[in-house]
Amino acid sequence: MSFDEIIDRRDTHCSKWDKMEPIYGVPRDTGIAMWVADMDFRPPAVVQTALQDMLDHGVYGYFGDDSKYLGAIQWWMENRHGWKISPDWIFTTHGLVNGTAMCVDAFTKPGEGVVLFTPVYHAFARVISAAGREVVECEMTNNQGRYELDFDAYDAQMTGNETMLVFCSPHNPGGRVWTKDELAQVAAFAKRHDLVLVSDEIHHDLVMPGHSHTAMALIDGVQDRLVMMTATTKTFNIAGSHSGNVIIPDPKLRNIFAGRMNAMGISPNSFGLFMATAAYSPEGAAWVDDLVDYLDGNRRLFDEAVNAIPGLKSMPLEATYLAWVDFEDTGMARSEFTKRVEANAAIAANHGPTFGKGGDRFMRFNIATPRARVEEACNRLRDAFKDLQ
Repeated sequence: MSFDEIIDRRDTHCSKWDKMEPIYGVPRDTGIAMWVADMDFRPPAVVQTALQDMLDHGVYGYFGDDSKYLGAIQWWMENRHGWKISPDWIFTTHGLVNGTAMCVDAFTKPGEGVVLFTPVYHAFARVISAAGREVVECEMTNNQGRYELDFDAYDAQMTGNETMLVFCSPHNPGGRVWTKDELAQVAAFAKRHDLVLVSDEIHHDLVMPGHSHTAMALIDGVQDRLVMMTATTKTFNIAGSHSGNVIIPDPKLRNIFAGRMNAMGISPNSFGLFMATAAYSPEGAAWVDDLVDYLDGNRRLFDEAVNAIPGLKSMPLEATYLAWVDFEDTGMARSEFTKRVEANAAIAANHGPTFGKGGDRFMRFNIATPRARVEEACNRLRDAFKDLQ
């Protein structure tokens, strides 16, 4: 397929494009949607074929034998991430926001603290708060445009009420790929404070050339408290299938989670399982390799343009397709630079404060769209801030 193909997603019940005007005031006809984290690309042909086979069969009953589905997840984790897993470790949730909520429900009690290293994916705080738990924000250090973790500060911040850490690896929105040493420090922090460690690795397949992601499960000494979360949805642009993998190596944690899944009557839909089985395949892997090359080209184009605008800095993107742009050096109030992006450039981008402490001066831009559209967005940003140049 060609990632350059412009696909009109308006009027298709698409959150990203159909909701940008009511939420951001960006005109639906002329605006560019760069907020919701899904891609403007069709998934690989192998996924489309799996869906067509379902349609051709024409009966949509309960999903039965899941051995191929579980085997596909095992194959992918071992061949793409060097991690051997057992099929009985795998739970399927309705996406990883649901997976996060299920972890909060299963492993914490109302009033307990759940730790986040902020700024971080906004849905974490939303589901933690909605569950009646305390969001404990440990702000990361922005060291010359690169996020770092300050465990001395975080140790001092702990009160003993915290029971879980939700960790984002690779990091959204900063695009960091954490080193093995950093992951070991995260694991040690979780152990020191007796925290269940939920590692959301939904972006682990979207790593830029020159960088290498390490699954938290490969770090020593963490398996007794670890919950891994992965998915096909970001990788293959099938978020609407609402399926995610919660993978738990430890039998005690696994039994607790299974109990909550059973109590809530949760089971996956067959469309998501067929799509995931098809995606986690050699054909899917080849498509992902092509996708990452294309995203890397978009990254280079976007960063060069944004960093040439005085006062704007795009964090070096090591993974994901989400550019995190710092407007601090414009000297503008947040309302002013936001207005320029939305009203002048007609671009819908996520507001930084929604990602927690440390996000106030930022906006997040989704660059997983045809390159011509990224180029147009760059031109609009230049015009919106032309008085600074």
